[in-house]
Amino acid sequence: MKGEEARQRRKEGRSRNGERPRHRGKSKGKHRESRLGSQEPEDVSLQAQQKLLAEEKAAMAKSQEESAISICLQVLLPYLLAGLGMVLAGMVLDYVQHWDVFRTITEVFILVPALVGLKGNLEMTLASRLSTAANTGQMDDAQKQWKLATCNLALIQVQATVVGLLAAVAAVILGAISKGSVELSQAAVLCASSVTTAFIAALSLDVKYLSPLICAVFIVMIPLWVAIAKQSPSLAEVLKSGWQPVIVAMSISSIGGLILDKTVTDPNFEGMAVFTPVINGVGGNLVAIQASRISTFLHFWSMPGVLPYKMRQNWPNPCTTFFSSEVNSKSARVLFLLVIPGHLVFLYTIHLLQGGHTSLSFTFVMFYLAAALLQVGILLYVADLIVRLMWRKALDPDNFSIPYLTALGDLLGTGFLAICFRLVWLLHGTDMNLGN
Repeated sequence: MKGEEARQRRKEGRSRNGERPRHRGKSKGKHRESRLGSQEPEDVSLQAQQKLLAEEKAAMAKSQEESAISICLQVLLPYLLAGLGMVLAGMVLDYVQHWDVFRTITEVFILVPALVGLKGNLEMTLASRLSTAANTGQMDDAQKQWKLATCNLALIQVQATVVGLLAAVAAVILGAISKGSVELSQAAVLCASSVTTAFIAALSLDVKYLSPLICAVFIVMIPLWVAIAKQSPSLAEVLKSGWQPVIVAMSISSIGGLILDKTVTDPNFEGMAVFTPVINGVGGNLVAIQASRISTFLHFWSMPGVLPYKMRQNWPNPCTTFFSSEVNSKSARVLFLLVIPGHLVFLYTIHLLQGGHTSLSFTFVMFYLAAALLQVGILLYVADLIVRLMWRKALDPDNFSIPYLTALGDLLGTGFLAICFRLVWLLHGTDMNLGN
């Protein structure tokens, strides 16, 4: 009996030992299945990343194949249209400079480059932000497109109102330094013109309370624009940190306005009013195109704070900017070569419209083209420097670089144009042919 009980216990032990491996085998099988199940989404995400990388490489290859002719064809039509718009703006300024408001309040001339530059800064940063968003897939959905457009328009309304008023304050201060006194009624007109137009300011000369009322209406509307712009997280950040570039740019442009104010009333500088918007606008447009292209390239191929391999050089020399094999260098060459033919078209248009007070002599045209080439060459090189610097500091070049560049273009353009007129006067003296 005892022997049979012992044999029975051994059988039960064997059966239990046999069941344990089976349970272990089942558990191992379950673990394998769970691992395979968890690997499936990982494989899918890995395939998606590989597909995205392949698409990016294909896009990069396509951008590298972009020829100088294709870049030129893309830029040429908007470049000419914008330049002709600047010609018309110069004709308007040349006409209205004889109005009573411009003769009475000469500080309005200080506002002209500042407000034209502000308009350019806001519109070009808007276009650059939308271009980057479109090229990085942030505007594929129609709903996103409307939201981005609405929030961006609200943002530029806020910036235009605030910086416009600051530009008027800067004009008042610079005028006070020049004249030694301040008239409150003229200061009110300057503030009104900075947020509306010089025409409304001229109408408000005889209306005592209209100028402060205009300023008050625009200031009251600021909270509405802020609330709309804050709906976009990226623009909410711009509302906090994007004021420095536009305010500094306004200050730089105001210095150019001071030069215009001192020269436009001088008989030796007749014609400054019609040519100033042209040379400033053309230079600002070309450098904004280049800065936007470099910014889009960086957004597409790198992370803020880290430059791509081909742009590791923090301080590139002019040869790297204009004569290397990179796509951005190719576009810089194209934009630089567009300066002379574009300005010849604009000068001929001014001649046909009989604008300005100086005949387009060979000497003046040569000095003017040399000034335009020097201005754009400096701007394109500085654009290469400042966009790299902003990116290394993890700042968005779309918001931070273009205002500085266009303001520098206004200062260089106005300064070089004044030197141009001065050199022509030194060479010809009283023999300069003056128009009506």
